[in-house]
Amino acid sequence: MKQVVQNYKSGELALLDVPAPGCKPGGVLVRSAFSLISTGTEMMKVSEAGMSMLGKARSRPDQVAKVVQSVATNGVPATYRKVMGKLDSYTPLGYSLCGVVEQVGAGIDDVKVGDVVACAGNEHALHAELNWVPKNLYVPVPDGVAPRHAAFGTVGSIALQGVRQGESRLGEVALVIGLGLIGQLVTQLLNASGVRVVGVDPDPARCELAERLGAAACGDPGSASVESAVAELTGGMGVDQVYLAAGGSSNQPVELAARLCRDRGRVIDIGKCRLDLPWNAYYEKELDVRFSRSYGPGRYDPEYELQGRDYPVGYVRWTERRNLGCFLDLIARGSVDVEPLVSHVADFEDAVETYRRLEEGELRAVAVLFRYAAEDAPAVEAPEVTVPKVPELPRPSGRTAPARRSGAVRLAFVGAGNYASSMLLPHLTGRDGVELSTVVTTTALSAANAQRKFGFGKATTDLDAALGDPAVDAVFVVTRHSSHAELTRRALLAGKAVFVEKPLALTEEELASVLAAVEESGNDRIQVGFNRRFAPLLREARQLFGDRTGPASLRYLVNAGRLDHGSWYLRQDTEGSRFAGEGGHFVDTASWLLDADPVSVYAAAPAGNEDLQIVLGYPDGSTATISYVTSGPSSFPKETLDLIADGKVLRLDDFTRAAVYDGRRRQWAGSRLPKARDKGQNAELAAFVKAVRTGGPMPVPLESLAATTTATLAVRTALASGVPVTLAGAR
Repeated sequence: MKQVVQNYKSGELALLDVPAPGCKPGGVLVRSAFSLISTGTEMMKVSEAGMSMLGKARSRPDQVAKVVQSVATNGVPATYRKVMGKLDSYTPLGYSLCGVVEQVGAGIDDVKVGDVVACAGNEHALHAELNWVPKNLYVPVPDGVAPRHAAFGTVGSIALQGVRQGESRLGEVALVIGLGLIGQLVTQLLNASGVRVVGVDPDPARCELAERLGAAACGDPGSASVESAVAELTGGMGVDQVYLAAGGSSNQPVELAARLCRDRGRVIDIGKCRLDLPWNAYYEKELDVRFSRSYGPGRYDPEYELQGRDYPVGYVRWTERRNLGCFLDLIARGSVDVEPLVSHVADFEDAVETYRRLEEGELRAVAVLFRYAAEDAPAVEAPEVTVPKVPELPRPSGRTAPARRSGAVRLAFVGAGNYASSMLLPHLTGRDGVELSTVVTTTALSAANAQRKFGFGKATTDLDAALGDPAVDAVFVVTRHSSHAELTRRALLAGKAVFVEKPLALTEEELASVLAAVEESGNDRIQVGFNRRFAPLLREARQLFGDRTGPASLRYLVNAGRLDHGSWYLRQDTEGSRFAGEGGHFVDTASWLLDADPVSVYAAAPAGNEDLQIVLGYPDGSTATISYVTSGPSSFPKETLDLIADGKVLRLDDFTRAAVYDGRRRQWAGSRLPKARDKGQNAELAAFVKAVRTGGPMPVPLESLAATTTATLAVRTALASGVPVTLAGAR
């Protein structure tokens, strides 16, 4: 299928061929009929992409701060790869469309194949021929509403949410600053509510359009006619509410709002404009400044948008979905007329040229629609996949596999997100004896991006096609944590070698299902992404330390830091605890240094924060204490480690410097100078590829991978019980 995309690094716009999205449970697959260009929001994004790197940095200081933090945590090379990978990627455009339901996912019962729906969301209602849309981001289109009008649903919801934030009342007077697409809709909604509107815009054509659609008066922001109209309509008191629907860097809108608003009036920000509030003016009138967040309650809440969890109507009357339905109902009843806002309708094939004309000012428009060619494609119901429960089976002994007879090791990647794109794929691209065969993602564009950047032979959203491809030798599972065990199980049963990023499993039941798949298939070709044991600096330091004769004491401080609000790592109900997700890294490193698997786990958490203190016991009496803290300062290194035994100390400072102390001597691993941070991904991948090519043993025995996962999961049990947990079957 085709989709409109933009490269944020170069600014290039393209109509790209991408894989069609699959129809996942909890949503529907929609074939687009019309999609709407937001001439404000989208064109601002298009313009920003054309800026220099310095201009991009100035426009997004929030992202610059994240880059600085990433450098402190991960080092310059890793951060550079991550940032450049994000910039040099195609990003989608669009967020408002109308189309026809082509497939219905499991759990959906409010629409059927062939129904016309309006869709919302900058990840789901894209300028693309097909989109998968979750339940709370689509609504059926009422009878009598044309699909081209229903395509306005999302921007209509934005305007409607702004009006709701203004709490307009019958008979009031409002000032709407900015008469673009959102401003025009706000004007109509206020007029339908019995509120008289004065509009402000420097474009006379937009002022004339707003007056034709119900505004009492409109004019240029610098003209006396606007102030005269406000004085006449309000008896000199000033307007009751001001809606900021303008963009740009000028502070004129907020200054005008203060001048024309009445005492204790309301100022509602809908657009993205400069908000340098003149303190005296806002203070003296005690103005109430409010923000309107996109389409309404539910926006940016993954449980609402992606998992379909609605808010009770008694507590949240107007959600995203209810606003979308309400706006379409207003169109159906004739309370809002969007047809006069349509400046241009372009065929979807002409999308790139349409954006060019808009950006260069050749096409002056309030609203532009893309019209899609109708296709009579047969609809296919999406299959429902269930995960059977299996009993825990004994772990098999390690096996070897036949060596490859000739040719390159052919790899399939399931998932191509930030970690895969910045920390794994750069080490595999161009490597001798490796062929990147297939990339599988849930979204069409991410697969196309990975194919373009890393040279995959095929890009798809069909996992079964990759697992069933006899040409694929090994599968990389680099998806979110909750899917690791099931995808690994399926890949093993398909006879593939598997590299799965940590964690291998989030529950004991998931781990049991993976081990059962090993037993059933006879395929134990698994590597978990525990890369730190492959870090060159740590391996050299371990060699300098030498063999030990007595028990060791190991201290591992992990300064994990706090996660950004909204991070998927925080979704403990679906993705497990944060330590369950990444704690295996540190357990594995300790076990590798101590050359054994843990036999006991104790854990404690200080009251009032998320820090963890974990003590692992080993068969020879050695102990490893892992301090996993989220409350530490970002200026402190992320990982520091001390191993003490036989009168010697191995010291590791954040994978940049390591030394071994023996009596009066200190031997540096590498050199005294800090090295670039290398946590072992490259060496780990080399070892995995070699094992697949030669048929030799996997880099880490399955027994060790299972023991590390078991110990990591036991932390939860130890926290709940308050006593050490004894691990059965540790070697």
